[in-house]
Amino acid sequence: MEEITSVSVKALVEAFDFEQITGDEESLNRQIVMADTNRPGLELAGFFENSQVKRLVVLGDKEIAYISTMSVQKQRRAFDFITNEITPAIIITKGHKCPDVLKRCAKRKNFPVLSSESATTRLIVDLVAFLDEKLASSQCLHGGLLSIYGKGVLIRGESGMGKSEIALELIKRGHLLVADDRVDCYRIHNKIVGKAPELLSGMLEIRGIGIINVARMFGVSSVLPKTQVDFQVNLEMWKPDQDYDRVGIEEKKHENILGVDIPKIVVPVREGRSMAVIIESAVTNYMLSEMGMDSAKEFEQRVLDYIEKNKNAQ
Repeated sequence: MEEITSVSVKALVEAFDFEQITGDEESLNRQIVMADTNRPGLELAGFFENSQVKRLVVLGDKEIAYISTMSVQKQRRAFDFITNEITPAIIITKGHKCPDVLKRCAKRKNFPVLSSESATTRLIVDLVAFLDEKLASSQCLHGGLLSIYGKGVLIRGESGMGKSEIALELIKRGHLLVADDRVDCYRIHNKIVGKAPELLSGMLEIRGIGIINVARMFGVSSVLPKTQVDFQVNLEMWKPDQDYDRVGIEEKKHENILGVDIPKIVVPVREGRSMAVIIESAVTNYMLSEMGMDSAKEFEQRVLDYIEKNKNAQ
């Protein structure tokens, strides 16, 4: 299930330690639904069409300098538009004094005007990064997520396939657990980031044993709070009549998560197969292919060269 979230202005104030100039506690309950910010040059100039009023408004050096040249009447008109019901808040950077007209307008509307000592550009970068993560679209997936050789590997399959047991074996081999059983995935920019729900963080369920605390059993360095999802392994029961990929020259498979295609492979589970070693090998092969070294294509070329050599020998 995919869901879109919002974040309150109060959470932003707490995260960045902003000084609140106007607005009471209730005003901080306004919700932010967009990660972008707005430096309102056109709005201050009196052009209001096509303005995205859902964005946080940031007033830096240029805006404050321009406001000082505006008449009181023009300021009232611009600030009345900017402090609307949809705009979450106004942030004044570099410790600039809040313009008197803006302060009066914001107090009358109980609108939050915030102040920061940070430089404008630096603050905007930090705001967008913070809001990108908080407002990212999300999806809950059944499976396990580990960091294997630095790559985020999502292990999926039907219940009872032994995903947690495989994860335990991989942890014993030095890889890092991110999530077991349920993975909360978020799209941040064009990447998918996965983490465990807070309740399940660092925990692993092993049938016959129960819940184990991975950090306590294997050390705090055996778990990660989150990782980018780079690769997916789908486990399925071995079917004798199934035509499994044996060479690797077939069309590459992908799993679409929140609009991003994640490379995946299907691995049959069968008694006697060391799944941890197989998954490690799959990840290594994926890393090699990222560097342009495709084992399947190399083998295919060898076969073609062999055929050509025998043809010439006849």
